[in-house]
Amino acid sequence: MSRTIAILGGTGAEGTGLANRLARAGEHVVIGSRDAVRAADAARKLREQIGEAARIDGTDNASAAAQCDVALLTVPFSGVAGLLKELKSVWKPGTVVIDTTVPLAASVGGAATRMLGVWQGSAAEAARELLPAGVSIAAAFHNLGAALLTGDAAVECDVLVCGDDDAAKKVATELAGKIPGVRALNGGKLENARIVESMTALLIGLNIRYKVHSAGVRFTGLP
Repeated sequence: MSRTIAILGGTGAEGTGLANRLARAGEHVVIGSRDAVRAADAARKLREQIGEAARIDGTDNASAAAQCDVALLTVPFSGVAGLLKELKSVWKPGTVVIDTTVPLAASVGGAATRMLGVWQGSAAEAARELLPAGVSIAAAFHNLGAALLTGDAAVECDVLVCGDDDAAKKVATELAGKIPGVRALNGGKLENARIVESMTALLIGLNIRYKVHSAGVRFTGLP
């Protein structure tokens, strides 16, 4: 199946990591950014790391969204509403959006380990309200830190996929399975994203306390 995957906000550490993993899996990836030049530069650097045969391009967020079949939101939570309002007339019908964002805030002088209250319940539910009819959403990849996504080593982490649209969840599950070592699990309805998102704050705290960069989540007792 030929498809284009946009990584919106893809020049950040998380976006670049996901672009790296999906391109290594043979997907056509388009990195989106507010700055098209910066996106093109990020794409060039990844091609140099992976190999020039890797299908990675870079452009502005609107152009990336307009051409994609699947879009991963990797912008900071504070920028999601503005971006989705900007893109409202751009999406192709049938596009699947996968929200990876987490509503985090930092205490003064500290790390971003505090969850912000979101009226809709979760970042993913807030994003759903800003998408037009015909564009579906799932929530996934929250607990895969950027450090886990660099290079090509196997990742010891489960990915919980939440959503109310089965087709969108299927796409997110398939993409998660393309990362070596990752197991995608059905996290239930989109409202459960509020639980999964909060686990990110916990993992960040564990990384700080144990002085590591690779804390992940595994669920036991499942087939």
